[in-house]
Amino acid sequence: MEVQDRPTVMVSSTVYRYEELLDQLFGTLNGYGYNVWMSYKGTLPVDPSKSNFDNCLKAVEDCDVFLGIITPFYGSGVAKGQPSITHREMCQAIELDKPHYFLAHDHVPFAWRVLRQYRFLKQDGKTPNKRFRFQKTAVMDDIRVLEMYEAAIRNDLDLEERKGNWVHEFFHFKDALMYVDSQFGDIDRIRGMLANGGVGHE
Repeated sequence: MEVQDRPTVMVSSTVYRYEELLDQLFGTLNGYGYNVWMSYKGTLPVDPSKSNFDNCLKAVEDCDVFLGIITPFYGSGVAKGQPSITHREMCQAIELDKPHYFLAHDHVPFAWRVLRQYRFLKQDGKTPNKRFRFQKTAVMDDIRVLEMYEAAIRNDLDLEERKGNWVHEFFHFKDALMYVDSQFGDIDRIRGMLANGGVGHE
């Protein structure tokens, strides 16, 4: 693939309570030399003839690298009976095999491990317990946050078949920034991997 001087990184995340982290990530990635698409900062390309959902999904398709941040809050942009736009962005990045990296606040994998015994009928984590009901709490507002995490870790596949399933946990913002520095700080490394046909999630 042709690699631009400024590879485009799309950052997908809910915003509530994470504005400071998103501000820092935007400044950090921009400082490294990337073109950063982030709806929160208003830098996502917008076609006025398209819906917000379509604009966001088109950005996933067109970006060079995808960075998803899974927080305990599901976010806005939810059409009735449909996943949130952030959820759809992350699933699309995986489906397109877009070069992707994921961060998850440690409340998410913690809740995933604790609630697993109630959400599923078997330990394989693939047989839903249809009687399970989740009530919104102050630390996690929607059970679909865990579905986003499951998509990122490729829970749908047997362990030996999974690739691109690394999800880095963080609690303090500095830990998330350290991960981003490690993965994106050397822009020539990213350019090289993209030039060689793309890079999966590390």
